[in-house]
Amino acid sequence: MREMTVLDELDRGLLHALHLDARAPFTKIAAVLGTSTQTVTRRYQRLTREAGLRVTGLPDPAGTRGQQWIVRLTAAPSTAHDIAHALARRDDTAWVRLTSGGTEIVAIVRAEPGAGNSLLLRDIPRTASVTSVSAHYLLHTYLGGPTAWRGHLDALSPAQQRELSRPAPTGEPVELGETDRVLLAALAQDGRAGYTALAAATGWSASTVARRVDELRGRGALFFDVEIDDALLGITASALLWMSVPPVHLDAVATELARHAELAVVAATTGRTNLLSIALCADTGALHRYLTTRLALPAITHLETAPILRTLKAVAPLVTPAGAASVRAGRGRPVR
Repeated sequence: MREMTVLDELDRGLLHALHLDARAPFTKIAAVLGTSTQTVTRRYQRLTREAGLRVTGLPDPAGTRGQQWIVRLTAAPSTAHDIAHALARRDDTAWVRLTSGGTEIVAIVRAEPGAGNSLLLRDIPRTASVTSVSAHYLLHTYLGGPTAWRGHLDALSPAQQRELSRPAPTGEPVELGETDRVLLAALAQDGRAGYTALAAATGWSASTVARRVDELRGRGALFFDVEIDDALLGITASALLWMSVPPVHLDAVATELARHAELAVVAATTGRTNLLSIALCADTGALHRYLTTRLALPAITHLETAPILRTLKAVAPLVTPAGAASVRAGRGRPVR
């Protein structure tokens, strides 16, 4: 059980700084925060131990032509938990959650374009205890992925943010090579791994790794996410919101929702519903107020709310060794 229950101003500043540039040296972050490098290092290490802080590097589908599916599974209560854990152990899944009383599992599944997906096409249909499956292709992300939830971005002044902000990505999508994938796998485990460790993983020199990481970031093929226990930010009620919006209004509604501080994700999808959001609120009362006031837009013709009971996996791979690939079965020095 984690001992730390409150994030102070310096913790929040460090969290905000990491969202702006997850690989910024601690010396630079310390200068922006007005403290010492040793203090920032200790805070980072403490947050890692006690608050679930984790920096992870991820390929951005927009910059790599990758695909993402939102998969909803309904399973028997006796097996839903085991299936969710098996999904979480897979390398191609993220955000594995139990919702709706613990019988529904929602996960993001990543796939290469045109490569097919064994999870969708083979593993799930062969799982007898799964009673229903729906898959929604993620068409466009308005909030989430490279764009962080505003609850993580409320600590630094505009001047401080300018010192850490990186230029917006530019250029055409990147074709990833095999060594790029090894590099991305290493960054997924530790987004702040040093260039020497990344060189050992890839077989490239440290200078080549540094140039390639910078190139992938600059082209929008690689971004860094920062995970932390949101309960420490005062979040005790969260829910998936499945919405239907007429296509003519979809872009305007999604753009408006992306400005809402209560939402961590806003994405257009295929399927019976075409807009997905994740709401993070202080408590159930705050969630109710949000649903009945700010979210009550005339263009939203249907809303299904699925409370999130447990997150078994966020965006980063599990730290434990990978389990079996089928759903039926189940670091170097950081940047200073």
